[in-house]
Amino acid sequence: MTARRLESVQEYYFSKKLREVRGMVAAGKPVINMGIGSPDLPPPEEVVKALVESMAHPTAHKYQSYQGIPALREAMADFYKRSYGVTLNPENEILPLLGSKEGIMHISMAFLNPGDKVLVPNPGYPTYTSVSRLVEADPVFYNLDADHGWQPNFAELNQLDCSNIRLMWVNYPHMPTGASASDDTLSKLVAWAKQNDIILVNDNPYSFVLTDNPLSILDGLEDKSHLMELNSLSKSFNMAGWRIGMLSGSKENIANVLKVKSNMDSGMFYGIQHGAIAALRQPASWFDGINKTYRERRERIWELAETMGCQFDKNNSGMFVWAKLPSEQNDSEAFIDQLLQEKNIFLAPGTIFGTAGAGYIRFSLCVPVEQINEAIIRWKG
Repeated sequence: MTARRLESVQEYYFSKKLREVRGMVAAGKPVINMGIGSPDLPPPEEVVKALVESMAHPTAHKYQSYQGIPALREAMADFYKRSYGVTLNPENEILPLLGSKEGIMHISMAFLNPGDKVLVPNPGYPTYTSVSRLVEADPVFYNLDADHGWQPNFAELNQLDCSNIRLMWVNYPHMPTGASASDDTLSKLVAWAKQNDIILVNDNPYSFVLTDNPLSILDGLEDKSHLMELNSLSKSFNMAGWRIGMLSGSKENIANVLKVKSNMDSGMFYGIQHGAIAALRQPASWFDGINKTYRERRERIWELAETMGCQFDKNNSGMFVWAKLPSEQNDSEAFIDQLLQEKNIFLAPGTIFGTAGAGYIRFSLCVPVEQINEAIIRWKG
């Protein structure tokens, strides 16, 4: 007999669908996977070198600090100062994570009781919803749409009864749509959350992928009492499988999350921490190089989307292209399944990100140009 909490969630969509895709590949099907944002480019050479060299350290294979080694927290603080202009105390305002997905669970466990409400973007990252339900909190969806540039509608937010809302998830550059938040959006969100005594958490892993102006919700703010920000090395440095993230916020909130984390894991592998330090020290030219590749791929994805009759916004950022299907093909999951079976092309259906994703599909840029060209040929054929 399972716990009641499992009744509120399903197996993660990509967990199920990628199992199907792997089965097709094993059966000899030439599947082109454009569905998932798993970077296929290598991390900086210095990262692997730092990992290898760290193996000779006498403490490399021992348990590590729950807070990460001091050098890693200092590198994270330097990165925030250099990249966003945000000053953080590496002693108590930064917490290294085993990926930012872990942070979503730890934050939820630290601040939510059963029956509390959580504001979740629709469309948005499905983990916000599933984790809320796993800790027996209730997700309350705030809708984003193309007419408002996928920005929060403050007129609707102001109509909410906030008496039992404890937490709000925000994510810009936004996944899945690629919309960027304006300074005005972020400042209004910060003020609104403080006014309503809500902890506002910005999930910020895409701020260096095809963006001209990386933003942090902590920029210019001394009072971090109701703010936290997640970040990750997965997308920015092509280190998704390394599982390295970070959480920033007030020392009180970081300490509360640490209470959960320290009971859930036994620290991050020493070599991975040194690899992360090497990544965080990369010059800005590192991002120029990977963004050049992503721009080339995005041009080809745009052609594929146009060939399919889709509509999309060329001003969006991040490593995905969010596209609206032709009106006669409003069932995105049915469209994706048919595309996979008939053309051996896998994309993500918009509905897995919420009801507002109906009629949309998402293309990943983590695919070589040659495969995108092949997908165009298959669609035309």
